[in-house]
Amino acid sequence: MPRHISPQSATTLLPRDTPVQLVSATGEHTPDADYPAPDDAALLSAYAGLVSGRRINDQCNALVRQGRLAVYPSSNGQEACQIAAAHALRDTDWLFPTYRDSVAIITRGVAPAEAMVLLRGDWHSGYDPHQFRVAPQATPLATQLLHAVGFAHAAKLRGEDTVVLAMCGDGATSEGDFHEAMNFAAVFNLAVVFFVQNNEFAISVPLSRQTAAPSLAHKAIGYGMPGQRVDGNDVAALLAVLGEAVDRARRGDGPSLVEAHTYRMLAHTNADDDTRYREHEAVQEWVARDPLDRVRALLRERGALTDDAEAAFAETAERTAAELRETMHAEPQVDPEDLFAHVYAERPAMLDAQWRFLQDELDRTEAGA
Repeated sequence: MPRHISPQSATTLLPRDTPVQLVSATGEHTPDADYPAPDDAALLSAYAGLVSGRRINDQCNALVRQGRLAVYPSSNGQEACQIAAAHALRDTDWLFPTYRDSVAIITRGVAPAEAMVLLRGDWHSGYDPHQFRVAPQATPLATQLLHAVGFAHAAKLRGEDTVVLAMCGDGATSEGDFHEAMNFAAVFNLAVVFFVQNNEFAISVPLSRQTAAPSLAHKAIGYGMPGQRVDGNDVAALLAVLGEAVDRARRGDGPSLVEAHTYRMLAHTNADDDTRYREHEAVQEWVARDPLDRVRALLRERGALTDDAEAAFAETAERTAAELRETMHAEPQVDPEDLFAHVYAERPAMLDAQWRFLQDELDRTEAGA
């Protein structure tokens, strides 16, 4: 029998008019009747991740300028979304990231250097997805959402309590894959949390040119799942809202959509000139909403963040950046035959012929040198 949603129950699927916030932009706690604030220990752990995440973003931007990374889509200003996404999951859950979610991947346990292999220009993701339960980063928009839903469906058929957190940006909500994934997840009542980082721009296209909906979270009701909006620069609110969505999915209550309102402080990638489509003043307005500053102010005011702890977090972040820098500056050992490996279970004659042709070219080049 098809499920029908009554008008009264339909209203429970709608998101709030204003995003959930537990910590103001100036660091004051703002209590919420529905979402209790995480304790100080959880916030300290999240803050440590924010410090490392910001340092990783800064280091990777430098590596691009030094020619050690081919491209880097920075999450500067969005680190709270990255950290909360990783912290909301159990070790047995799975994360399906986008190309901008390197900090979330690293927070799940992937070594920073391994997380950068793809962005360096290598042929693989750089890490074992099964070891860390993190799918390979997806550069096409929204394709990972279908993979996430398929994975969740398989987990359900196996009787597992795995929750899948599928990350995407606001631009991905304009892709057909987004809608297909949402519909499939809702119809089959899958344990998926769709996490949209709405950073206001799909490369150069502003949100106003992508949708006429009151918010992206409002799209959830069309598929019969709840949607919620959250301040994407408030790590406390993100932990609470994502945590509730993950718990709901694990109970068997189905998928949900969480929209985080944040901002991309830097250009789309190093290949993008963001001055062509947004004003400097608009970017500066978001400086005061920095996710690190607000939780730091709250923890300092409570006495939970000491000078020693702050120094330890900074030292750990700097050590991570140094290790990443050292690894990226080392020249990789490249095997030309890798171009022809892992394409087919058994290499066909066509690829064998191409490899022999390339091998002959390499041998003649080496002989000529």
